[in-house]
Amino acid sequence: MKVCLAVTVMVVVAFAIPLALVVKETAQDRAFSNAERQASAIGPALAITTDRQQLKFAVASTQAGGAGRIAVHVPAVQRGKRSHPPVEVGRARASREALTAAQRLGRASKVRVDGGYALLQPTAVSGGKVAVVEVFVPDDEVTNGVATSWVLLAGVGLALIVGSVAVADRLGTRMVRPAEQLAGAAHDLGEGKLGVRVPEEGPTELRSAAVAFNSMADQVVQLLANERELAADLSHRLRTPLTVLRLNAASLGEGDAAEQTREAVAQLEGEVDTIIRTARAQRAQSPGADVTTASDAAEVIRERMAFWSALAEDEGREARVAGVESPVRVPVARAELTAAVDALLGNVFRHTPEGTAFSLDLHNGEDAVIVLVSDAGPGIADPDAALRRGHGDGGPGSTGLGLDIVRRVAESTGGDVRLGRSVLGGTEVRVWLALRPSRAGRPRGGGHRMRRRRASL
Repeated sequence: MKVCLAVTVMVVVAFAIPLALVVKETAQDRAFSNAERQASAIGPALAITTDRQQLKFAVASTQAGGAGRIAVHVPAVQRGKRSHPPVEVGRARASREALTAAQRLGRASKVRVDGGYALLQPTAVSGGKVAVVEVFVPDDEVTNGVATSWVLLAGVGLALIVGSVAVADRLGTRMVRPAEQLAGAAHDLGEGKLGVRVPEEGPTELRSAAVAFNSMADQVVQLLANERELAADLSHRLRTPLTVLRLNAASLGEGDAAEQTREAVAQLEGEVDTIIRTARAQRAQSPGADVTTASDAAEVIRERMAFWSALAEDEGREARVAGVESPVRVPVARAELTAAVDALLGNVFRHTPEGTAFSLDLHNGEDAVIVLVSDAGPGIADPDAALRRGHGDGGPGSTGLGLDIVRRVAESTGGDVRLGRSVLGGTEVRVWLALRPSRAGRPRGGGHRMRRRRASL
């Protein structure tokens, strides 16, 4: 703004001073031009006569003469044998030297006199002599209108300066405020305030910077959310081997060593739960990760059922599996699908009593693959709440991430997860993996067909 003020003042001064001088010169030229016209009005009378009375009448007939501002100086004239004395008409203000110089030079001139200027206009008369017409021009006529013009020029210049400062202030604010907002948002983001965003306003460059900053902030939030989700999910996967350790520790019998082993497993499981809850508490909302790798669902289920079947035998659980005889390709990475299957089966072992039967059924459809996990346990009191991340899968020690892992895997393909009553009397978890998300739709009567198939196992 200071630069704009300095530039505007220099421009105003550069134009105002010459204009003020031009106004002053114009006023002077106007006053002296009028005086010359008044003097020229006496010229015809001098060409005809030098008689005092006739000249007085000619002077009085003019505007300046009527105001007593014209004087006529006629030297002595010799006409034939007669000699005429000098004639003085009106009040003379110029000095005798100035009058003599005007007669000698033969051209109009102006001299400074008391109260103004005297315009001396030489005029030829008979006898080869030169008379001088003197017109008095007062100072107020020379400067008439100059002060008013200067005041107007000063007002216009001041208005230009004030206007330029106001415009510069607005333009500066329009540029500085977005820059300050961008700097403040960057500072806040550096302090960990991940929700800060910058309004996309101001000049084009600052708008582009704001868009880039907001995009960067979104990416930072997304990366942090993915890291926290990954930490929680990886920690949850540790619950599978921990479940095995807990079951094996329970079969060790009595004794100090067995009791210490069980306490160590319980402590380790508690630490894993703490990690999961901490990661969940810090997480931000983020969309599921894109899955571009396909895997064989039948192979994964056979592998995981072989692992869990050993534990099921130790606990006296009847385990059934169906639909895994031939390969079934699904658009899910093998590691993600393994984590989802382990979460489903781990929930059965974790939240149902020993000896509870369970089954896993894989159905390969035209547009989707359906995985059904059923058990004969007590069931889930609130299925909708169990599907919400962080609510809990049910029972003590639940972190609420098991079914959420399954849900995110299903939704990554365009599918979903549903809970209901199984034909075994307990909970049925239905995982629908879409093969073609753009065309896939929920199969009509799919649940009934699967229940009929379950009844035949």
